[in-house]
Formats: sequence, C-alpha cells, structure tokens
Amino acid sequence: MPGILPGIAGTTRSLARLMNASATPVPQPVHEAALVEPALDEPALDRSLPEDPQVGDSLAADLRIALMRAVRRLRAERADAELSDGHYSVLAYLDRNGPSTPRQLATFERVQPPSMTRTIAALVDGGFAIRTDHPQDGRQVLVSLTDTGRHTVRETRRRRDGWLTRRLADLDPGERAVLTTATDILRRIADS
Repeated sequence: MPGILPGIAGTTRSLARLMNASATPVPQPVHEAALVEPALDEPALDRSLPEDPQVGDSLAADLRIALMRAVRRLRAERADAELSDGHYSVLAYLDRNGPSTPRQLATFERVQPPSMTRTIAALVDGGFAIRTDHPQDGRQVLVSLTDTGRHTVRETRRRRDGWLTRRLADLDPGERAVLTTATDILRRIADS
C-alpha cells in the first residue's frame, strides 16, 4: 500500500495544480521522452490495489471531485455561451462521426428519443444542424452539421485545448508524465 500512495498523491497534486494555475503564455514544445521516461533513480510504483478499502474509497472520492472540477472548468471554454453542454456534445459527435440518425444520437447521449428530438430541434432552430431525408430509409432522417455548427465545435475545441495547454505548461515534466499515464487509465475507466 505505501508504494501506491505517492503516485495517487502525485496525480491529485498535478490535477489540483492544473485547476488552480494562472494563465501563462503558450508553452514551448517538450520532448516526448521527457514526459514518459522515469528518472533512473526513481523507484517503481507499486501498482497493486490497496488492501484497505477506505484508501480506495478515498481515492475514488478525491478523483471524482478533481475530474468534475477539471471538466467543469474545461466546459467553460466554449465558442457559444448560449449552447448547453448536451447540445455541444451532440454537435461534437456529428463532427466526429458525420450525419447520424436521431436514434444513433440518443444512444450515444444515453437519453430517450423524445429528449433527443427536442435537442435536435433546438440545434436546427439555432442554425447549428440540419435534418435531411435518410437515403436508404424514407422513414428516418439524418442530422448533419451546418457550417455554423462545424465552426462552433472547432472553435470550442481550440479554446479548450489552448486553456489546457497553458495549464500543462505550468507543470514540471514529472507531473506531465503522471498525467500522461493517468490519461490512459482514465480512458480505460471511461470505456468500461
């Protein structure tokens, strides 16, 4: 158990510093090897699970709070302040995956079809998306981005990436290495 706690504490400290950092100029590129290779005199982390369930509960709570604060802060960086997070999520999905049916969008967003119908109507009314007839199934429609929708998604991504890049520049290479590892772990957790 003692071997895993420094890694957990390092991740928590890195996330905390990331969230509390002030604005900085655009960072200079950092060599990739400096981000992922541990120092030769650095001890290996014990990656076994803690034997004390309370340590795991504490980690879950700390990580949940840090992630929620990070996501909340990232979501504040957007091209259109009037667009809700759910609406932006649908636009981002359409940008990545192309024209989609309302059912595909509802499945992705994990909402009921009537809720997605309202979201699509708002996006169409706002000029962010359009509905067209499905080429193979006349009973369905496809939802696609307009140029305004595409611009909104790309500008929002640019702002969010810029904010996060400035925060990462404030971290030392060891902290960035911890976040590199944490990114892979968090992706696995999210996909489970």
